[in-house]
Amino acid sequence: MTPQHLAFMMLINLIWGFALVAAKVSLEHFPPMMFTALRFTLIVMVLFPFLRLHEGRMKEVLIIALCAGPIGFGFFFAGVALSNPSVVAIVGQLGVPFSTIMSVIFLKEKVYWRRWSGIGLSFAGVMVISFDPTVFHFIWGLVFIVASSLVGSVGTIYQRQIKRVGVFELQAWIAVVAAPVMLVGSLLFERDQIELITSATMLQWSGVFYVAFASSLVGHAGIYYLLQRYEVSQTAPLTLLSPIFTIIFSVALLGDVLTTRMIVGTLIALTGVLIVSLRQKQIVRTDP
Repeated sequence: MTPQHLAFMMLINLIWGFALVAAKVSLEHFPPMMFTALRFTLIVMVLFPFLRLHEGRMKEVLIIALCAGPIGFGFFFAGVALSNPSVVAIVGQLGVPFSTIMSVIFLKEKVYWRRWSGIGLSFAGVMVISFDPTVFHFIWGLVFIVASSLVGSVGTIYQRQIKRVGVFELQAWIAVVAAPVMLVGSLLFERDQIELITSATMLQWSGVFYVAFASSLVGHAGIYYLLQRYEVSQTAPLTLLSPIFTIIFSVALLGDVLTTRMIVGTLIALTGVLIVSLRQKQIVRTDP
């Protein structure tokens, strides 16, 4: 990975690291499906001009849209609402082994022992943190985040394979699919939507706007851009930096407690990420 792309990956991790803190603040007011619907509605308003049909590739586009939209983020924000940002950030990294295993099985990508050891260390660090006793207070949140990670890894594999679909075109389709589905879900299973919208403060709205524009238009679009140029097994482990930033932000801003187990797990995960970064083989750049 080039230094420029590695720096871009760092920016994406910083954005995602703060996004969970911002989302948690908003989810204390908005219920999960309504929050998700608002987030994707904002994205539709910005990216609708990019929406266009892609003959012969719409099946893949719609699968990605479902995985990265109503299914994946439906589970994800339900997990955020039931947990704290640090726990979500940690457990959400189960998408890394899911994505790597699927890329080896379905895309026949080659992962040699050095990167396997780095991925293993990263996974071990996440597991050390996950077994902190605090985590067991959020069992349903964990279930939703694991489900989100599994669904997201399916979308990642399809993103790696699809060609000649622009970054913002794909984001537009994800939003167009997700917004109405989550709105219907909110109307069916949640209540008082109008009152919640009119009574929300600027701070509560800021989380919706941040997650919509910074996390999606920069973060997820950026990952799609990198997936067109590097293997899933290279890009996915690097996202383990985001929970480290989330833990820092959540401790500093929300008062979450950082235990010794979390510190040890974070150091192990960071070591694994460093090994993966240093041992990556050079990949020939391909145009999307």
